[in-house]
Amino acid sequence: MTCTVVVGGFFGDEGKGHLVSYLAMKDRPVITVRGGVGPNAGHKVVYQGKTYGLRMVPCGFVYPGSRLLIGPGVLVNPKVLLEEVKLTGTENRLGIDNQCAIIEERHIEEELKNAYLVSRLGTTKTGVGTCQADRAYRKAKLAKEFPELSRYLTDVPLEVNTAIAKKQKVLVEGTQGTYISLYHGTYPFCTAKDVCASAICSDVGIGPTAVDDVVVVFKAFVTRVGEGPLENQLPAEELERRGWLEFGTVTSRPRRAAPFDFKLAKRAVMLNGATQAAITKLDIVYPECKGVKDFEKLPEEAKKFIRQVESEIGVLVTLIGTGPSVEETVDRRRQ
Repeated sequence: MTCTVVVGGFFGDEGKGHLVSYLAMKDRPVITVRGGVGPNAGHKVVYQGKTYGLRMVPCGFVYPGSRLLIGPGVLVNPKVLLEEVKLTGTENRLGIDNQCAIIEERHIEEELKNAYLVSRLGTTKTGVGTCQADRAYRKAKLAKEFPELSRYLTDVPLEVNTAIAKKQKVLVEGTQGTYISLYHGTYPFCTAKDVCASAICSDVGIGPTAVDDVVVVFKAFVTRVGEGPLENQLPAEELERRGWLEFGTVTSRPRRAAPFDFKLAKRAVMLNGATQAAITKLDIVYPECKGVKDFEKLPEEAKKFIRQVESEIGVLVTLIGTGPSVEETVDRRRQ
């Protein structure tokens, strides 16, 4: 595999950070590049006993040999970005495209004053929606206009496509999830743009023929932060009983949850052109799976669930998360 794209199959919060960091460590890509909307998406990485909540720096930072890039389609908050660069120690590996639009303080202030965005849609209050609107009006400022970002500026599409042409491995990190896509999600309860695989590729400047694999990530149950429909949503007391109660990485709001939705998963495979799937947090639904790294050592009930998913969605589940740590992963790609 040369170019692999990782995207979310539900409403975000599927564990893409876990999968991207695992793939970075396992496959050692020359480049890990982030697409998506911006700092309204948080990816959690648990590596060597430390937990990182990242909103800008690609989760592939765990592999020290990977160049870390942010594509021109991504909105950047310089304060958040620079804090994460310091946290991850990636000053000499990070590059952001000259044409990334910049979230300014005024964008956050405007969003906070917008009752429709905050109260009706339940946005993350990160200024993403208002900045994206400015970009559509062609009045948002770009990264190349900010001196504090000058050392990181680069031509991301050129770097990525050059690596692909050389048959070097590139890992593309998507954000959010299929069903909060502006076009394919539960409109108007969605994010500010499309976040399916084709859009993520556009964000980083690669064409569809450059992609070898698309991994669509599902959690073993469905969660959603903010407003919008969630079929078969369970009450909070039932989530606590099952151990499914979670909180958003960016907003810390409680996530609503429901059992795995096979219908949504099948459509997500179609919309993203997925070649394989991943399931995370299998250990939350089946606690006996905790830390297991061999598929055959999973309990029969868990294996039956995985096989049912494969039967319903039409692609193989090649990667399975059995715990929060990067190392707690079943990899069936080579089995």
